[in-house]
Amino acid sequence: MSDSLDRLYQAVIAAKDLDPSVSRTARLYQQGPEKMAKKLAEEAIEVVIDAVNRKPDAVIRESADLLYNLTVLWAAAGVRPEQVWAEMSRREDMLGIAEKLPKPPKRPKSIEQSAARRPIVALEGRRLRKLS
Repeated sequence: MSDSLDRLYQAVIAAKDLDPSVSRTARLYQQGPEKMAKKLAEEAIEVVIDAVNRKPDAVIRESADLLYNLTVLWAAAGVRPEQVWAEMSRREDMLGIAEKLPKPPKRPKSIEQSAARRPIVALEGRRLRKLS
């Protein structure tokens, strides 16, 4: 599978500067990382919905779309597939291939600590402003 994603990554890199009217990849690059992230999230949700609805053929199709959009986002973020494979190898060495790294335990915070570290913001019109 990594060979397929490596080829897809190279195709994405080659297509990013094509005419956006004929290339979906170029259009995503023109629209920016926010649009790329939105498309990735949409495809992930579609995979989940189809899996819950027990539609394996749709899961396969949507998974291919998900991997395409993930690859586009990787390329735009300057992440190469081999970097992801290296991280997967590192995790496999630590925990085995099927395990996700555990999150560090969260330390309880007091309300004062949380408020001091994170400013409260509000969206007013189209501008973001800090609340006092």
